[in-house]
Amino acid sequence: MAKRDYYEVLGVQKGASKDEIKKAYRKLSKKYHPDINQEEGADAKFKEIAEAYEVLSDEDKKAQYDRFGHEGMNQQFGGGGGGFGGAGGFGGFEDVFSSFFGGGRRQDPNAPQKGDDLQYTMTINFDEAIFGAVKTIKIKKEVTCDTCDGNGAKPGTSKSTCGMCSGSGRVAVEQNTPFGRIQTERTCPTCGGTGQEIKDPCNKCKGAGTVTKDVEVEVTIPEGVDNGQQVRLHGKGEPGINGGPAGDLYIVFRVKPDSRFTRDGDDIHYELPISFAQAALGDEIKVPTINAEVVLTIPAGTQSGRRFRLKEKGVKNVHGYGYGDQFVTVKVVTPTKLSEKEVELFRDLAEQSGEDINEQQESFMDRTRRFFKGD
Repeated sequence: MAKRDYYEVLGVQKGASKDEIKKAYRKLSKKYHPDINQEEGADAKFKEIAEAYEVLSDEDKKAQYDRFGHEGMNQQFGGGGGGFGGAGGFGGFEDVFSSFFGGGRRQDPNAPQKGDDLQYTMTINFDEAIFGAVKTIKIKKEVTCDTCDGNGAKPGTSKSTCGMCSGSGRVAVEQNTPFGRIQTERTCPTCGGTGQEIKDPCNKCKGAGTVTKDVEVEVTIPEGVDNGQQVRLHGKGEPGINGGPAGDLYIVFRVKPDSRFTRDGDDIHYELPISFAQAALGDEIKVPTINAEVVLTIPAGTQSGRRFRLKEKGVKNVHGYGYGDQFVTVKVVTPTKLSEKEVELFRDLAEQSGEDINEQQESFMDRTRRFFKGD
């Protein structure tokens, strides 16, 4: 029966990172380990998973597999052109030879390893992003089993020497090569290279050493954080392996929009509606900012769309680089419903404007200002 693609076995894409491959292997090995899963075929499945991980976790073997597939792991040399191409006349010979004899860098499965990092998307409102806050979230993550203290063995028992590899963590495998049938070493599929196996697994974690649990985490929202930015909570990720440090938790912020203000980096934008009379005559208007109201002077003759800058009335930079500005854009509102008196006033203004254009050649805004003042 033909071997399945190693990436398919682990359920990852061909371009998967080393961390993604490791995470997929840990998940599947917990599920199909023969000490945990007693279903028929679980042992064969576990061996297939271990073999796939052994190749894809080793940079040299992974490169050789990506280039030649299963055939390259057994007996195919790289080439191209006439026979054996590449440097020194042998295209990829060193990589193939290394894979035959178990070469490449080996990771000690018993060495401390950092736990996996986690990511959590946190939705916050506009004010929380502007001024900061402290909130508590609940995440589902792996934690060390409190029954066996992460050992995986049932309390009162311990791990035993692996019967397949006799505690070495490696097993001999025979392979067909262009030089004949040779023997190589591979990571033991039963113990995953640790040299130990669990005969009597913990009832709570089923030998995994960790359990999934809802955990509350306190998050400090930095003042001035913006949509899409993130913070790292050191040591709040998955627990480490073999006494290694825990991973980190990355909080990605999603900020809800505000009904009054629009944010652009550290700057705040606000649209101020004013009347026709205020635009023509000028006015002093109270304008809201993210902190408090300020008085904005609207000069006479202000046109719709004019923008005013309120220096340092924006958001405090999340890295401490000062404050942004607030920009106020004026929108002159044309009245849609007029009283009879207002209609009469505007008609008088229109008539006066027409006379003045022909006779006095003064600006429309000057005439409007005089009209509303009663001059």
